[in-house]
Amino acid sequence: MTERLRLKPREERRLRGGHVWIYSNEIDTAATPLKAFAPGDEAVLENAQGRPLGRVLVSPQALICARLFSRDPQQGFDEALILERLRAALALREACYGAAGCYRLVYGESDGLSGLVIDRFGPVVVVQTATAGMDRHLPLILSALETLLAPRSIVLKQDSGARSLEGLEETVVVHGQPLDDAVPLEENGVRFLAPVLEGQKTGWFYDHRENRARLASLAKGARVLDAFSYVGAWGLTALAQGADALVAVDGSQRALEHLDANAAALGLADRVETVRGDAFKVLEAQADAGERFDVVIVDPPALIKRRKDLKAGQHGYERLARQALRLTAPGGLCLFASCSLHYDRAMMTDTLRSAARHTDRSLQMLWSHGAGLDHPVHPAIPETDYLKATLARVSPPGRGGAF
Repeated sequence: MTERLRLKPREERRLRGGHVWIYSNEIDTAATPLKAFAPGDEAVLENAQGRPLGRVLVSPQALICARLFSRDPQQGFDEALILERLRAALALREACYGAAGCYRLVYGESDGLSGLVIDRFGPVVVVQTATAGMDRHLPLILSALETLLAPRSIVLKQDSGARSLEGLEETVVVHGQPLDDAVPLEENGVRFLAPVLEGQKTGWFYDHRENRARLASLAKGARVLDAFSYVGAWGLTALAQGADALVAVDGSQRALEHLDANAAALGLADRVETVRGDAFKVLEAQADAGERFDVVIVDPPALIKRRKDLKAGQHGYERLARQALRLTAPGGLCLFASCSLHYDRAMMTDTLRSAARHTDRSLQMLWSHGAGLDHPVHPAIPETDYLKATLARVSPPGRGGAF
């Protein structure tokens, strides 16, 4: 007998609009108790009148207690379904980026696989599952990847804090050939090594690929400051494509060692200076010391992880924006980015406007973009549209500018 999960009255509107998440407070637990399900169970989702809405994977202990994977109540979550969606995802990435094989292959809900992220580094793929349903079906996912790509190695990078919300353990496991920590990739014509075993997230951040290319095209001959540099994606791309010098700031010594290794492999080591420290404090000290850069890049980790952190996070972004504008030479460029979902584009523009006033600068906003083509936005799920990057030209007051 097929398990069923029933919604309370009037709780299907968001789902009919295209969303795929179901919250625990939307479930009629008297009719269909969540405690009757094991993590990762499949069920037919019904509205309050018992009419099927589709099929879900259940996470009974989580706030998001179920995720719709098909509008067809007869469709099981099997390898054929996974393979079909992987093929569709691969076709999009190959159309966008060719055969290089370096991109985000699966972006969760946007590719019809909620709770699953897969990044590809040529013959190596890194898999992250954040839900009980995807975790339970890992054997099917791995089998489908073997069929589609025959990768040399598959890294299960299961160390995201989001897994704890579903009661899942954190671990890192390699299937196939053993790996050194760093694996090669190519992005925007520049070769890097990504620390896929010990690095942040999957080891690389493909989401800013196009933004890095846009900035690098404007940075020829520039002295560049890259705050929160991680392993050098922003700064080394600019340097490889014509910038003159790079100062990279990060709190992780290990990340800076990877950056130095990337710079050396590119033949750019003599034009790179690394500074280990809290970027907030380092930027303030540099600004107070009168340092100026032609290009300043500020791309911090999420300062606002939950809505209740909004006020404190906005203050953090304001602090960073003020120091970034102080450090940007007259006529120079400031790239300001955020991956905080709850900090929207209007807030970012307001932050930069306010920072310009407080630092007595004028700004010309040149462009504002989101994530790249391998991070498609689901039109009903704003959570998939999290990334913001704004480029501004910075001038002293009276020298032109929008603000």
